[in-house]
Amino acid sequence: GSTPEYALNMILEKNGLLDSVTVEYKSEHSEVPPMLLSGQASIAMLPQPFVTSVLTQNENIRVALDVTKEWNKAVNGESDLTMGCVIVRKEFAENNPEALSAFLDEYKASVEFTNSNPAEAAAISEKFDIIKAAVATKAIPECNIVFIEGDEMQKIANGCLQVLFDANPKSVGGTLPDEAFYYKR
Repeated sequence: GSTPEYALNMILEKNGLLDSVTVEYKSEHSEVPPMLLSGQASIAMLPQPFVTSVLTQNENIRVALDVTKEWNKAVNGESDLTMGCVIVRKEFAENNPEALSAFLDEYKASVEFTNSNPAEAAAISEKFDIIKAAVATKAIPECNIVFIEGDEMQKIANGCLQVLFDANPKSVGGTLPDEAFYYKR
């Protein structure tokens, strides 16, 4: 009952495969790489940087499908597969617009720096014990790290939330959000 499950099911359904595939879900991404590397599993769906980590450890494992591309085909480009966002309490946003705007500017700069300087960003990642630089350097270009705001953000989020809602209304709190849900500066 989470975003990867709903995304995969939607993609399978749009391709007429939902009833032809049996999926075993794990509670943590970190459970899957050892299964692939040991041969206990032969197919898996993993996010970056786990994909890159597995690929660097076994040259016989390959990426068969890009889930982001499959999502885009399944929704005819009407939304993007969204795996992360910035959330702020309405009260904080109303009481601290300058601080929030400064944070968003810095966040955007961080995204741009990471995408333009993957090796430097990877070194920072390793410095703070997030992931080894060698893996991060290779993974960053595959991560689809973006900063999107305003009307474009709302369109993308609405499309993604609609897929989640269609799969399980409780996954988005039982109703789709209205205009007040989104922060636009």
